[in-house]
Amino acid sequence: MSYASKVRFLDRTTPPHIVTLILLAGLSALVMNIFLPSLPNMTAHFETDYRLMQLSVAVYLGVNAVLQLVIGPISDKLGRRPVILWGLLAFCVATVGCIYAPDIYTFLAFRMAQASVVVAMVLSRAVVRDCVPQDQAASMIGYVTMGMAVVPMIGPAFGGVLDQVFGWQANFWLLLFLGLGMAWLSWADLGETARASGLTLTEQFKQYPELLTSPRFWGYALASGLASGAFFAYLGGAPFVGTEVFGMTPAELGFFFGAPAIGYFLGNFISGRYSSRIGVNRMVYVGSLINGTGVSLSILVFWLGLGSEWTFFGFMTFVGLGNGMVIPNATAGMLSVRPHLAGTASGLGGSIMLGGGAALSALAGALLVPGSGPWPLLWIMLGTAGGAIIAIRFVIWRASRLAGLDTAG
Repeated sequence: MSYASKVRFLDRTTPPHIVTLILLAGLSALVMNIFLPSLPNMTAHFETDYRLMQLSVAVYLGVNAVLQLVIGPISDKLGRRPVILWGLLAFCVATVGCIYAPDIYTFLAFRMAQASVVVAMVLSRAVVRDCVPQDQAASMIGYVTMGMAVVPMIGPAFGGVLDQVFGWQANFWLLLFLGLGMAWLSWADLGETARASGLTLTEQFKQYPELLTSPRFWGYALASGLASGAFFAYLGGAPFVGTEVFGMTPAELGFFFGAPAIGYFLGNFISGRYSSRIGVNRMVYVGSLINGTGVSLSILVFWLGLGSEWTFFGFMTFVGLGNGMVIPNATAGMLSVRPHLAGTASGLGGSIMLGGGAALSALAGALLVPGSGPWPLLWIMLGTAGGAIIAIRFVIWRASRLAGLDTAG
């Protein structure tokens, strides 16, 4: 019996509807980027400088990374459902704190607490792996993470308009209402999908070495982390490039900012349609090459003196396309290295990805200064894209070596 035939929407005694999983992933993505066009105005509101305000991206990603280390094992032990529900409620409380923060430091503290929404991203993927095998999981994760493409596609543009009309706080009011809505939908539709674990939480955490000593897990995790590193560097640096290099308004920046999400949507669609036929390794490799090609073309155009906001943001669609192919397939690979540790693998892999993303986002914000142009950001993105290609080539090389051998990765 297929997954779809077993599902009844808003019936938590059946597997969750894919719409619920898509919306969970979408909310997590929206929290990351809806307010980015407002960063210059928020900098003025809190009477601080851009580098400190930009930490609202880096600290959010950093706390995301730390939380994912514990979310996976906890959900393997206690179940996906309670962790998702409590995480969403904590996110709503933190969002209220962001709205009423009196200064930049209070805002950053509540912004870190908003990272509890990461349960939506991590566990929506683990739920998929709970229900279906690896290649089908890659396809389903591709569709699920479409929510992480569609929402950011319109999020910054909508956020820029909200800022211009109502002020930057309007973005966080929207996030609060959406968080409450997702908490209700998860309560109504998402039953428990994890198999009961007979291990204590301490024993769950002791399972990490089983993953950390797997070369195949590291290959997939680094391919995903480095490919997405180009995108996270973009998150940290593109608002500066748009505002300082191209002189864009928040609404204009919001319109252009979603360019990678267009490519990401298409990449997710390709993953959903073809991963089960082509295989995860080949999909990750092709996606990594496309990611690197987009950044290389942007560097070439700027070197020729032809760079503009249209070329800079336009070539970022290739970065999005590559990530849309890499992330769902590399994630399915990570979760299938040790299927009984799917939640732990999802959390650890996500932690590696977002921890690196936080560092790259902060690095981009630190290196971009008046007069630097887009060059620091573009070189960071090129370096991470190249690293992703090396990582997946290692996985493919190792698979060819072990072909025909009954050897665990």
